[in-house]
Amino acid sequence: MAAARWGARLAAAALIVASVVGCSPPESDSAGPDVRLLVPSLAGGGYDLTARSAAQVLRRDGIVDDVEVFNVAGSGGIVGLARTVRETGNENLLLVMGLGLVGALNSLPSHYSLSDTTPIARMVEEPEAVLVPAASPYASVRDLQSRWAQDPASVIIGGGSTEGGPDHLLALEIADATGIARTDLDYRRYEGGGDLLPALLTGEVDAATTGISEYLDQIRSGAVRVLAVASRDRSPAVDAPTLREQGIDIALSNWRGFVAPPGVSTSGLDHISRVVHELRTSPRWRQVLERNGWSDAYLPGAEFGAFLATQNASVARTLRGPDH
Repeated sequence: MAAARWGARLAAAALIVASVVGCSPPESDSAGPDVRLLVPSLAGGGYDLTARSAAQVLRRDGIVDDVEVFNVAGSGGIVGLARTVRETGNENLLLVMGLGLVGALNSLPSHYSLSDTTPIARMVEEPEAVLVPAASPYASVRDLQSRWAQDPASVIIGGGSTEGGPDHLLALEIADATGIARTDLDYRRYEGGGDLLPALLTGEVDAATTGISEYLDQIRSGAVRVLAVASRDRSPAVDAPTLREQGIDIALSNWRGFVAPPGVSTSGLDHISRVVHELRTSPRWRQVLERNGWSDAYLPGAEFGAFLATQNASVARTLRGPDH
């Protein structure tokens, strides 16, 4: 049954993939599409959904003549970041990234940082959530907390981001609020939402802390239940209470955006910034936001760069823990 649902999800994703090219081209290929979107995770996750949705809008609106999406997964996005930085001066390449990559850079070794890239724009924001499979005995986050507090080793939490990413950060914050020592948190990391979904459906993990957009098909079919969303207000995308409604004072949202390689010329930067701004103002893009439960979080250029610096400091502080 889980395999069938997973197959249905992949089939749905294929409707998006059909309008873009999904292979990984050689580095620094000067001939090719107007825009290449590098997804630093496996297919089926939030980065992938963002990239392929953007590609659809860019092509259907005629903002660019051709757009290519390809996946370079590994180390929570660090492999994709390295690929991007090595393409210095490439004016056609955009790395789709978000809070997950900021987290990975705070927890895994990397030769590069986001300061080595050219910030283009933050695009979307979505609330994190706590999900369980349909057959889970937990009806609320309070139920999950109760079991977790009694026997921390009996609860496995899955997430589609590396340590320091949004899924891990939410698990940490709920553990802190429950009185669970961080050393007792059994957090299983998966390479994006596409990798996490089968583990959730089969009960390999007891609950998942993750964004909701990758799982809307399963939520609407009843295969997955949302115990809570980590937004300040309820999400219009799902019928679920907030953590705060359940007495847990946590609000955490994920965000995604675009960065370009270093060394992009002024004219190249103007061009790609215009392309991204036209994407953001497209009615079709607004439909994408509504369909996936995303909020418009547009923040251009230098402002986005400053935001990245504050996010990096915030993630580092959270990882140090409440006692530091």
